[in-house]
Amino acid sequence: MDKIRIVMPQKVADIINELNSAGYEAYAVGGCVRDSILGREPNDWDITTSAMPEEVKAIFRRTVDTGIKHGTVTVLLGDDSFEVTTFRVDGEYTDHRHPEEVSFTRNLEEDLLRRDFTINAMAYSDKTGIVDLYGGLQDIENKVIKAVGDPDARFDEDALRIMRAVRFAAQLDFTIEEKTKEAIGRHTEFLKEVSAERIETELTKLITSTHPEKLIDAYELGITAVILPEFDNTMGVPQNNPYHKYDVGHHIIAVTQNVPPTKIMRYTALFHDICKPECRTTDERGIDHFKMHAVLGADKAREIMRRLKMDNDSIHAVSRLIYWHDYGIKGDVTKRSLRRMMSKLGAENFPDYLAIRRADMAGQSDFRKEEKDEIYRNIEALYNEIIAEGDCLSVKDLAINGGDIMKLGIPAGPKIGEILTYLLERVMDEPSLNTHEQLLALARKYLYYDKH
Repeated sequence: MDKIRIVMPQKVADIINELNSAGYEAYAVGGCVRDSILGREPNDWDITTSAMPEEVKAIFRRTVDTGIKHGTVTVLLGDDSFEVTTFRVDGEYTDHRHPEEVSFTRNLEEDLLRRDFTINAMAYSDKTGIVDLYGGLQDIENKVIKAVGDPDARFDEDALRIMRAVRFAAQLDFTIEEKTKEAIGRHTEFLKEVSAERIETELTKLITSTHPEKLIDAYELGITAVILPEFDNTMGVPQNNPYHKYDVGHHIIAVTQNVPPTKIMRYTALFHDICKPECRTTDERGIDHFKMHAVLGADKAREIMRRLKMDNDSIHAVSRLIYWHDYGIKGDVTKRSLRRMMSKLGAENFPDYLAIRRADMAGQSDFRKEEKDEIYRNIEALYNEIIAEGDCLSVKDLAINGGDIMKLGIPAGPKIGEILTYLLERVMDEPSLNTHEQLLALARKYLYYDKH
């Protein structure tokens, strides 16, 4: 035990004190203790106690049976809620994910032994200080992720811990201890039994961390071979092209490191060149080309994200950005072509396109760097002009609407949308046409030629 002082939220301290006053042990436990020691703000505070669930419910006036079968009672204090879980021992794991049963214990040591990593197996109360039975403090000092007890047993129990090990390494900039690493390599196949939703949650936390390059650890440990084989296919694929200095996989990692740490931007970076291996051709000079990789990559990204059970908004946003990420790479951008691109991408998403372009360039060689920078600055300048001039980029920006078209004798239906789309195309070519009178005249002309 150690007398390190942690400042807990007052309500957490109150719950622990109430349990202590009733004769039970109680502690803050797990990630909140780890984060407090590291000087990080805990996301939530979990409490563990020797009191049985019914005993917890008898002490506190307002409770909810959120996980009573597994010993968890939620205690309500004002507008806040806190999970209080009885010390427990997990039964046999038959699916490499969940115990068949749990049994309660009055012994804190047994409860901490079932946890995944030493840094997550510490408890704390003001009365006892840090309870560190498995060397978590030392591992925090050494910046190491180490399984509690037998690493093979920990990963055999719950295969998701394999993902959590790399994710914690990425979030905390720690390394994985050698025996723990070896045990991961022996158990990666069990990741096939973990739900796609849980895999996606851990992968997202990993790549949106401050060290997304730890995905290479996942590759070297054989993790991505199971959960993201498409990434493995990019590793070691050469880019014999003066614009590049990395193979495809390491270029992807470099781009991922250089975009903002949001889910959309990090997945865009991760998948933006995912189809380069299958698009690679080599010309007579030995130069590699990757034609159509953006188009095919958008489709492949949709396929992967659906497999990971991601939400549709994220899937649409990422695939759109991947489709357009190579736009303007040859410097052939005009204000007219840029308006059309912004219309299809969505003007509100254009800053994300600029971010992925800038990151893509950062992951390339310095060949023609000044030229690439000039192309980027030109696109950015044209974008700013289009926004400043308020150019029409969508049907809703037109000076007329469907009601105006219907007054020309066109009934409600797909024809209205067809005409509005035509008008938008004309206005994106000539912004000065976006007046009520000119658009009505164009609509009448469209209808006249449509009939004749």
